Amino acid sequence: MMMRLAAVACVCLAGITPALAQNLLDPHPLAGVVDELRIGLHAHDVHHAALPFLVSEWDTSRIEDVSFDVLFTSPDIDAFRWVGAPRPELGATVSLGGRDSLVHANLTWQLPVFDTPFYLEAGLGAAINDGALTGAAAGRKNFGCRVNFYERWGVGANLGDNATATLTYEHTSNNGWCQANDGLSNVGLRLGWKF
Repeated sequence: MMMRLAAVACVCLAGITPALAQNLLDPHPLAGVVDELRIGLHAHDVHHAALPFLVSEWDTSRIEDVSFDVLFTSPDIDAFRWVGAPRPELGATVSLGGRDSLVHANLTWQLPVFDTPFYLEAGLGAAINDGALTGAAAGRKNFGCRVNFYERWGVGANLGDNATATLTYEHTSNNGWCQANDGLSNVGLRLGWKF
């Protein structure tokens, strides 16, 4: 199922990419609803921890994941303003190496670093995985639950009015609430196009 979702996302992205490339600086019908589209390349399963510390323990030898993300404009309602105006997000990280993939829904906060083009980013939500709950094959994870928590941390830069680059660390696990809890963490670079 995850591969079908990835294939549909690739076909959709391939179909709209020429139009997006042509219209990045022009008014667009998605402006006001979709804030940013991102695509990324990632090292798969670099560590088991939720926070991006212990970098010396990371295994970045498996650069085999691609990601697709849609970040929506933060809703203009008091509840969202009260929590810092996060952007709702839908995305997928697909393993091209036959390992575990995920689809996530989350809220993403961005904090500018003073008066520079740089920013810090954090996301929190949930992810559906295509892995085993228990009894996983070698090289795959025992997720314990089909739906787990999803967190993402990032450092990025605005490359202009319409382009971003964000170094991200994403993690999914269930905090020990299910029979198994193999955490999955991927690290990589997401390139974004803003409307």
